Amino acid sequence: MSKKRYLIALCGVILHLMIGSVYAWSVFTKPIVSLTNWDVKSVTFAFSLAIFFLGTSAAFMGRLVEKYGPRVTGTISAILFGLGIILTGFSIEIRSLACLYLSYGVIGGIGLGAGYVTPVSTIIKWFPDKRGLATGFAIMGFGFAALLTSNVANVLLVKIGLVKTFYVLGLIYLLVMLVVAQFIRKPSASEVPENKVKLLSGRQVRANQAVKTPAFYCLWLMFFINITTGIGLVSMASPMAQSMVHMDVTAAASLVGIIGLFNGFGRLVWASISDYVGRKITYSLIFVVDIICLAMILLLHQSLLFSLALCLLLSCYGAGFSVIPAYLGDVFGTVELGTLHGYILTAWAVAGIVGPMIITNTSHGSDYSLTLIVFIVIDLIALAISFLVRKFLTK
Repeated sequence: MSKKRYLIALCGVILHLMIGSVYAWSVFTKPIVSLTNWDVKSVTFAFSLAIFFLGTSAAFMGRLVEKYGPRVTGTISAILFGLGIILTGFSIEIRSLACLYLSYGVIGGIGLGAGYVTPVSTIIKWFPDKRGLATGFAIMGFGFAALLTSNVANVLLVKIGLVKTFYVLGLIYLLVMLVVAQFIRKPSASEVPENKVKLLSGRQVRANQAVKTPAFYCLWLMFFINITTGIGLVSMASPMAQSMVHMDVTAAASLVGIIGLFNGFGRLVWASISDYVGRKITYSLIFVVDIICLAMILLLHQSLLFSLALCLLLSCYGAGFSVIPAYLGDVFGTVELGTLHGYILTAWAVAGIVGPMIITNTSHGSDYSLTLIVFIVIDLIALAISFLVRKFLTK
């Protein structure tokens, strides 16, 4: 196997580290509110808009990966995401909320979609022997990006101010992503040994045919429910810790940082496990762990168990992102995996809307019991689907 695959995988991780900075948006929320006098909900909506456009744009960007190659989509991502961040700084400087939504939400969001799908299907083709590990490694960068960005951003905010911070970060993203995108390419036949080619020579289904199958919609629903639960828990982790197990503000903030690590490591660990036990068993296990941990939080109001359960839940949230591309590859082959991965990421866009709606309509003050019950119910549905989907898979 060509050693080039490790360089390409590293470039994929770096690309995801750049675009994964979207998860650090909360670092900028208060400074933006203080400088512009916009309300918190309006500023937070920019993040929701970016995630929505990530999911929707990924559908057609995935097809561009297959048609024109990952270098092209990686370059598009670098230009749009870098430009979106720079224009975000400009939007804040001129105090235009509409411009913020256009720059960060729409332009930056499309850049996110292009960047997210660029390395994943490509790396899988370089690592046919370790599909789960490959996708977990690439997507892990997206999960850890918030930790890197938040630390860098905090230093920049103090030294150069809010607006210039976006200018500097946008320029860094643009340059770094442009460089690494040029190294990401598909392997030639000679770069994949014969014994590994056999793994790619089984069932190969075109994307337009795959989306007509029950298996695809089962996988879409499983992915959607996993994200809906995860987004809900991420958004209310701190207030839940304070109200349900009486953690103080500092301890709750520390817990949020720790679950971020589990979100990142979960992507790699669960995906690696899937290489050994299979994607079908792994996805079922994810929902079993979800249900048990949600029940622990609902019934056992004890801080240590609460923390442990939340960490495991967030590892499962991260797992969903890293295991699903490999699962798609197992079921439909890799001939148009980039396109299929893009299609299934529309579940992320929908979950970004549905998740907050569930929280808003089921939580009452400091009482999250109904929210947790709803999450348990939908995870039970997802668990049932994870067994149902096996009937539609060609062995």
